[in-house]
Parts: sequence; C-alpha cells; structure tokens
Amino acid sequence: MRRLLVAFLTLLCAASVSLAAPNTNTSTAPQEGGAKAKPAVKRGPVFRSTKEQIKQAQALLKTRGFYNGQEDGKLNDDTRAALRKYQAAEGLKVTGTLNKVTLERMGVVLNDRQKEWKPAT
Repeated sequence: MRRLLVAFLTLLCAASVSLAAPNTNTSTAPQEGGAKAKPAVKRGPVFRSTKEQIKQAQALLKTRGFYNGQEDGKLNDDTRAALRKYQAAEGLKVTGTLNKVTLERMGVVLNDRQKEWKPAT
C-alpha cells in the first residue's frame, strides 16, 4: 500500500512540474495594434491556364512519355508530376505548374491576357 502511495505522489509531482513549466512556443511580447508579428505578403496576379491548354499539355506530356492519364483538362497530381518531369528534362524551373514559360516551351498558344501577364516582383 505504501508503494502505491509513493508511486501516486511521484506521478502527481511530475504532472504538476510539467504543467508549471513555461510554454516557450508563445510570445509574451505585446503586439502593436493587434497586428500579427509577421506581415502578410501580398501576392501578385496568378497565371491561370485554361482547360483546353491543360488538355493540350496533357497530350504533349503523353506523347513524350511523361504522362499516362486521361486528357481531361484537370491539373491533378499525376499531371503535376508529369509537368515536373517535363520541366526538369527541358531545363525549366521545376514547379509542377502549367505556367507561361512551360506553355510557351510546349508550343501551346496563349490568350491575350496570358501574353500580357508578368510575374510579381
């Protein structure tokens, strides 16, 4: 019985010490005006490919042996993986996205809005 009491008190002490330890994951410094510590980064315009462009890219990726899925115009995980392989093989920045540079390299026609698109600096 005495051993049980000693074990219980030991566990109780260990629990109270761990609960009393300061939390080092949070900041105690006051924040000015309720603002977050890290300012939000504003994103510029995002390049968007059309469903038809995705289908054309999937067809090209399929003929080059990078993709074996359906040519459905959906930028799914398999298409993104194939794009990464294609971009690496062509010496492009490997993003797994169908961006302006990748579409141009594939010979896919851009619409007027895409032609004018400039990446955010």
